[in-house]
Amino acid sequence: MLSGVPLLPDAPDLPVRAVLGELTDALAGGRNAVLVAPPGAGKTTLVPLSLASQPWAAGGRIVVLEPRRLAARAAARRLADLTGPSVGGLGGHRMRGDTKVSAATRIEVVTEGVLVRMLHADAALEGVAAVVFDEFHERSLDADAGLAFCVDVQRTLRDDLRLVVMSATLAAEPVARLLGDAPAVVSEGRLHPVRTVFHPTPADRPWDRAMVDAVTAALTDAGSAGDVLAFCPGAGEIARVQRLLAERVDERTVAVLPLHGTLPPAEQDRALAPDPAGRRKVVLATSIAETSLTIDGVRVVVDGGQARVPRFDVARGMGRLETVRVSRASADQRRGRAGRQAPGVCHRLWSEAEDARLLPAAQPEIAVGDLTALAVDLARWGAPFGDGLAWLDAPPPPRLAAARVLLTGLGVLDDDGRLTAHGRAVADLPVHPRLGHLLVRGDLPTAAVVAALLSERDVLRGPGARSTDLAERVHALDGRGRDTDRATVARVRADAGRLARLRDGRADGPADDARLGAHVALAYPERVAQLRPGSRTRYRLANGAGAALAEHDPLAGTPWLAVADLDGGTVPGGDARIRLAAPVDLDDLAADAVRTERVVGWDPATGDVIAEDVRRLGALVVARTPAGDVTAADRVDALLAGVRREGLDLLPWTPALRRWRARVDLLARHLGPPWPRLDDRTLLDTVDGWLAPHLAGARRRADLARLDLADALAALLPWPLPRQLDELAPERLTVPSGSAVALDYDVDPPVLAVKLQELFGLTDTPRLAGGRVPVVVHLLSPAGRPVQVTSDLASFWANGYAQVRAELRGRYPRHPWPDDPLTAPATARVKPRPPR
Repeated sequence: MLSGVPLLPDAPDLPVRAVLGELTDALAGGRNAVLVAPPGAGKTTLVPLSLASQPWAAGGRIVVLEPRRLAARAAARRLADLTGPSVGGLGGHRMRGDTKVSAATRIEVVTEGVLVRMLHADAALEGVAAVVFDEFHERSLDADAGLAFCVDVQRTLRDDLRLVVMSATLAAEPVARLLGDAPAVVSEGRLHPVRTVFHPTPADRPWDRAMVDAVTAALTDAGSAGDVLAFCPGAGEIARVQRLLAERVDERTVAVLPLHGTLPPAEQDRALAPDPAGRRKVVLATSIAETSLTIDGVRVVVDGGQARVPRFDVARGMGRLETVRVSRASADQRRGRAGRQAPGVCHRLWSEAEDARLLPAAQPEIAVGDLTALAVDLARWGAPFGDGLAWLDAPPPPRLAAARVLLTGLGVLDDDGRLTAHGRAVADLPVHPRLGHLLVRGDLPTAAVVAALLSERDVLRGPGARSTDLAERVHALDGRGRDTDRATVARVRADAGRLARLRDGRADGPADDARLGAHVALAYPERVAQLRPGSRTRYRLANGAGAALAEHDPLAGTPWLAVADLDGGTVPGGDARIRLAAPVDLDDLAADAVRTERVVGWDPATGDVIAEDVRRLGALVVARTPAGDVTAADRVDALLAGVRREGLDLLPWTPALRRWRARVDLLARHLGPPWPRLDDRTLLDTVDGWLAPHLAGARRRADLARLDLADALAALLPWPLPRQLDELAPERLTVPSGSAVALDYDVDPPVLAVKLQELFGLTDTPRLAGGRVPVVVHLLSPAGRPVQVTSDLASFWANGYAQVRAELRGRYPRHPWPDDPLTAPATARVKPRPPR
């Protein structure tokens, strides 16, 4: 007995015992506390026992959240070891498909998703005295949501509910502020010294072989005694390293064991327990072994430096597991495993320089993950946008909005973000909302089998697992498949039966192979895939993204697929890799999946109006048929769209009309309203107003060539602007020689190109727009070539004429070159030839 804590006499003297009194005092005087204690301090078991003995907890349960099923089972088993007689007594656990509690249970260890469901079933958490969030630094989505909901319960319904957040590496201050400036209790722990050895890995060395090298070095290192815990990113890497190690170690003296979340409980227990034959163990584990678990006998850690984390691409609607470099917090957690029970060694597959560049911590799942399930939980809680809840990191609005769009499309949420009647039925099922929608709308038992298969790891192993065909997995459940994972098959069968019973359906009966694709499409309507023309492996999804099969996949060449699983990483060509799919018959899809719409518009491919009825499945075109009764207004809209897309060159411009437009636009630029701008951008922006009234009866592009464009544009000039146009911007100017010379309005300012002799006597440069715009005069030689450009004729006569005269009069002797051009008569003619 220590400070009222009922511990068995043979309970270990764990470091956290030193601060239990401080923790219980904080909760006696307040409601919340934060406990920071290193791995192996004993917080997972001793803290709940301590809380259960407090007066405020009399008659109430202590609910302990663990981020992983393996950790929850281990914690419950450890409580049973301390309190007896077995799991389900004073200490029990509750997780999906595996519950061991009784009327005597005071400490209930649950996985995080279970807490959220408990809160939805009973928002006041009646009978619960305290909720303990263990290993909160992992920042799972369910943990963040569970804490936000519990704080809300505390504020509104249960001011007597206690909350304790525990972690080994999380900064205590932000969490303490979130909990109303709760006290932070720190246990220094009793970590034994750990020597660190770095193994820089060449870039061209495969990771799994480098890992095997490091494990082998650890086993042969004279200073590395005890069992080895080696961290790998995933089950696939564990299997490869295990195969390679089998070639290097003697199984008579070394046992190589995997440890990851999808192993059967018996195999997990085997990895955690001492080897019955007394062999040295090498435990190949994922990040599951970073926290919560104590593996007796481990003195050596080999850290592969990688972790597999979920990422969700909102734009493509795809999730993926991404292998990333571990954070500083994770690396420190892993290193600490070597010093829990005695001095140890940590071998790291990176250099000291790389070690200095590790990120402090991994991003929380709420920032990068799929928020679909959270959106349902928020709607069920009555806070569809997450407002007013306590978050360490609030859900990113764009990600939450994307989740709501998906759920609205499935009929789970209404337009205001609230649960529909269908949504409430989906929310009651302990599966992802997509699979809940499948179970509610699908046919049993097919829906239950598909949902169970999609909730578990692949039931196939070996070469068969390379096939993407979902039907092969269904056959494996019936014993018709080869290379199956029997433990996973058993779990899927059990889950399928449980889900079917939750739907009040029969748990038996075979799945309908012919309708597997239709059921996948219920859960993932945006992933119905159409084979691209000319390909056997490349598909386009209903959401517009690309996807691909392997060349020799048995589903290659299938016209339509419903894709259940995609690797968001890309294959050559930029497509996502299809991992699991089933053929689908479009007639089997939901009634509103394929929609027919009348399309009258501009076809960029043909450059003409199209009018057709198009059957669409999202972004996919199922079929096109010519449309019959198309209104004239629809065709006019299509022609206008074509002009906006292709540009004004679709219209029948003549040279004279282009000059007229340029003259009007000159006055609009320099005089302003009421003169209208007629540049390309303005005309395209206003095309509905000035062009549409002149398209009556037009049906296709060819009709535009017969359009009276001059009449359409003339309507833009109200009276008396047409008369003023010839005064302010005439098409031609009469020069002193009497010639009417055309102005070039295609340039700004306009250009008057005229032979020099035709301007004799003209001192003032011609001006347009009421004198505001001087023209640029191009003075031409008798041969029509420019000899001078000026906007100031008076200056040219005074300063430039003499030089031009000297250069040209010998070349053109029959043309007049007077000494005084201002008094000479202007002429377009040459001097008469002298008589012979």
